[in-house]
Amino acid sequence: MAAARVLVVDDEPDIRALVREILGDEGYLVEVAADADAARLARREWQPDLVLLDIWMPRVDGISLLREWVDGGALDCVVIMMSGHATIETAVEATRLGAWDFIEKPISLAKLLLTVERAMEANRLRRENAGLRRQLAQPEEPAGQSAPMRELRRRAEHLGTHDACVLIRGERGVGKESLARWLHARSARADRPFVVVATAGMNREQARASLLGSGDDPGLLQQADGGTLFVAEIAELDSDLQQLLAQVIERGSLQRPGAAQPQPLDVRVIAASAHDLEARVTAGELRDELYYQLNVAPLGVPPLRERSEDVPELLRHYAEYFAARDHLPYRHFPVPVQNRLRQHDWPGNLRELRTLVQRLLVTGGEREVALAEVEQALGAAPKRPGAASLDVDLSLGLREARERFERDYLTRQLQAAQGSVTRLAQRVGMERTHLYRKLRDLGIDLKTGQHA
Repeated sequence: MAAARVLVVDDEPDIRALVREILGDEGYLVEVAADADAARLARREWQPDLVLLDIWMPRVDGISLLREWVDGGALDCVVIMMSGHATIETAVEATRLGAWDFIEKPISLAKLLLTVERAMEANRLRRENAGLRRQLAQPEEPAGQSAPMRELRRRAEHLGTHDACVLIRGERGVGKESLARWLHARSARADRPFVVVATAGMNREQARASLLGSGDDPGLLQQADGGTLFVAEIAELDSDLQQLLAQVIERGSLQRPGAAQPQPLDVRVIAASAHDLEARVTAGELRDELYYQLNVAPLGVPPLRERSEDVPELLRHYAEYFAARDHLPYRHFPVPVQNRLRQHDWPGNLRELRTLVQRLLVTGGEREVALAEVEQALGAAPKRPGAASLDVDLSLGLREARERFERDYLTRQLQAAQGSVTRLAQRVGMERTHLYRKLRDLGIDLKTGQHA
């Protein structure tokens, strides 16, 4: 087990030297700071398990510094206050802010060692309890007995025993984050943090601050130290953050802005994407070094429409899940309803199925779900873009009908892509070289987006 890290914050050099020597002899790793500025820097870069904090210091006292840390977020370490003349008011305030104990000066060797030992034991128990709470909420195993899902579970089981980066590919709603959580839970990092990076809707500065943190607040990268960092959509990171993530993976360290030295960082990265990443690399929108680092262990999650035989099992699974979690009456999905839902296109994939089951349980009714209920619920379901409005003249020959469909389909997709062939290739899942040839053969003008 790694030695515990202790930060000693005191403006008296003799105290710092004495405590460092005593705790060092007991096997602790000890860092010292003479004032609040040095303490902030040490806490940010060194991430101690315990802080021995003097109350009376010049400029910024220990109580003010502790309040600053608490206001910046939950304390991630144990704090023990030190003082030669603490008042009842300061003791009450420090306790209210979360200080674990007090040590009086002049410092007693026996008191110091006993207090630090008990504080570290309490911290260990707190972390174990947090780990037990995480275990009680184990992520769901990918459900389904179809051949694609059996293969996915087999590969995911194998990857759980390794520490390599994983790239999860699949459409929106297929359950990429759930799979990532399941991978984490089956790895040696299961009792360490699982941290999600979701930068959708953030501007460049917000995304950077989210990853790196600001001031004394650790960012998502530091929060994931020892555990797993899940990037919900790798294609949404801008070029600078892609480079930063590639460097963290390559070097195993993080250089925060303003920090004197890089900080060691032990993080497993699991990234996900619903985009054509190869096209992004070709277009220069995704750094090739990051793509190759992440693509060590690729996993593809099939859309629900390609494993319709799993629908009955998924219906039962989520009916039982929501009945137990939300205390709802369990409802049975009879065979005609199962068959109807097997034929559904599921544009929202697993997320859509979960929502449908939850809605049918919440709205209640007979124990058996009626087909009319399902038809009504599906009437509000999202349609795959453009699919319902593309008409085909059945009097045409197959070749002519196919060409007309392809022309209408690509024309509308090109309009949706705002004339960008790169985005069009991502939307329709074609290589750009083949796409250019297809557009030319169909007589579609790229400038106007219309049939020439």
